[in-house]
Amino acid sequence: MSLQTQFEFTLPRGFVDSDGTVHKKGVMRLATAMDEIAPLRDVRVTQNQAYLTIILLARVVVKLGTLPQISTGVIENLFAADLAYLQAFYRQINEEGTTIIKRPCPACNQEIEIDLADLGGA
Repeated sequence: MSLQTQFEFTLPRGFVDSDGTVHKKGVMRLATAMDEIAPLRDVRVTQNQAYLTIILLARVVVKLGTLPQISTGVIENLFAADLAYLQAFYRQINEEGTTIIKRPCPACNQEIEIDLADLGGA
């Protein structure tokens, strides 16, 4: 059995680059201890603790559409819905090792499985 270390996702809105191209499909890898420790030394985090999320996501999002690299500038310019999605996605894959969550169905109250990777839309 092999460990899955990268997970595909689709952003709800998508990152719009300077040419107007929308990038929605991406890949996030599992975080390492260094991914969580290194940003704490960054001056932007010492000045504003909320910036930790930006740096952390820029380290673990390895692909987004056809962008050549994912920088903090890309993460900073995501729509709020996409940032919230990536934060939830990060927590799920790093805490549970899967994109599947179990929740009660609102209609019948039976437990159903929801794949976070599919929630972003098509």
